[in-house]
Amino acid sequence: MANTNLANAKSAKNDEFYTQYPDIQKEINAYLDYDANVFRGKTILLPCDDPEWSNFTKFFAQNFELLGLKRLISTSYAPESKKYKMPYQPTLFETSQPYFDNDKSKTHGKIFVLDRDTTGDNRINIDDLQWQYLEGDGDFRSKEIRQLRDEADIIVTNPPFSLFREFVAWLMEAEKQFIIIGNMNAVTYKEVFPLIKNNKIWLGVNDVRWFYFADANGELYEAAHSRWFTNVDHGRRHQPLKLMTMAENFKHSKHKEIRGKKDYIHYDNCDAIEVPYTDAIPSDYNEVMGVPISFLDKYCPEQFEIVGITKTWNNFAKKIYPEQIQISKNGKTSKVSKLNDGATIKLIDIPEDETYYIVNEELFIQVYARILIRKKQ
Repeated sequence: MANTNLANAKSAKNDEFYTQYPDIQKEINAYLDYDANVFRGKTILLPCDDPEWSNFTKFFAQNFELLGLKRLISTSYAPESKKYKMPYQPTLFETSQPYFDNDKSKTHGKIFVLDRDTTGDNRINIDDLQWQYLEGDGDFRSKEIRQLRDEADIIVTNPPFSLFREFVAWLMEAEKQFIIIGNMNAVTYKEVFPLIKNNKIWLGVNDVRWFYFADANGELYEAAHSRWFTNVDHGRRHQPLKLMTMAENFKHSKHKEIRGKKDYIHYDNCDAIEVPYTDAIPSDYNEVMGVPISFLDKYCPEQFEIVGITKTWNNFAKKIYPEQIQISKNGKTSKVSKLNDGATIKLIDIPEDETYYIVNEELFIQVYARILIRKKQ
């Protein structure tokens, strides 16, 4: 259901994802555990937000003093500018203000600011939020939001997933710290992976449960495979993996693809071995290994070096064949001009449910995208 709904949302260009409060709290606490002052004296920007409904705004406003924030800024995107149109319903917080304009609320973004006690209760919290209309619709690419970005110290949000590449470039352009949400497959993007490889971006600590409005009635569905992406340090990324030797894996591994074998399969088109599970990485192998992208959850930069990814845009497919025939799961054949993205493994027995290739009467099967790593000496 989750994957189907995510696909439907993509086809409808629906970027209306909402993050649960406990997920935000759990992730932010992980950075505080590593550095209790990570947010102290900082200006936090929450762009691409809906402050009236957002759990991001709620969390940082409620914990303003606890985190020691200097300023909180949250901006929204005008309802009429969104590709996925939903019925607009202003909140009491908006309508209670004398400057509320129903038409303007549809065409302009809003900015919410928290930086002082406005209620006179000697506390700075969510009750002190002040808002006004933006000059434009609140698009993060606008000059107006860029200026707010440049004023901020840390940017936290779940950006439109259809614009994730562009949003990451927007962040890197300003050289800001950030904690954002994206689809796990974003690690394979040619705009994102080099940043991961060079330790300019890494995964956060926890999984994320995203939700989006599936229809005008506001029914919520979960979107799967979402992760935090950040350049704010945390303790988990400095915890090395505990691994078995190659011999121990062949004897004790819980995975049938490894246990009882005499060697790891070597890729046909890359000088690396295939390690299909992170916990099957051999501790005594010093050359290049292809591991699942989920390895990044356990990646310790002091333990491993990331050397590449099995994608053709990364010049991975070194062996290009003159002609290939792809055999689909239902038996249909089609010619392909070159090797598809990803590693290939020469097999003798082809599983019935796999897509494989015939090249010069040899059989090949493509594995999922792999991160190419090498143990640091």
